[in-house]
Amino acid sequence: MSKHTLIIICIWVALASVIYYLVESIQRPNTLQALGNEPTVVLKRGMDGHYRAEAIINGEKVDVLVDTGATGVAISQRVADRLNLKSLTAVRTNTANGTSVGYMVRLSSVKIGGVEANNVSAMIAPGLEGDVLLGMSFLARMDVRLFKGEMTIKQVE
Repeated sequence: MSKHTLIIICIWVALASVIYYLVESIQRPNTLQALGNEPTVVLKRGMDGHYRAEAIINGEKVDVLVDTGATGVAISQRVADRLNLKSLTAVRTNTANGTSVGYMVRLSSVKIGGVEANNVSAMIAPGLEGDVLLGMSFLARMDVRLFKGEMTIKQVE
């Protein structure tokens, strides 16, 4: 391999890395690093119109969809298994997809940026696609505002 070919390969790898970084920052703007640790968090709306972020639940990093229309926090079975959540209480729920069965649990802590709530009611939703819906059992404890493509969540407790 010639020196010229090696230089061209290095340039292409560098360009691909920059493009990957830019696309990742557009697709996932609300990472733990970007959110910081302040008592007020500002989430940027994704290209799909939703507010997604990285959060810490019971000490583990998870991806959440912040859903002001959801009554509570809903956790997929996959994430519940990872967090070692167990429930003995089954409840029937009504969702956008119809009636289903969920399992009530309590989360020790839910943290998004520097905003944190303890002892949060949640439900394991076996049919949930994705990781976690962060609903009102968490958000109702905060001051939440939507304005110009940003959601501001402020600690009030």
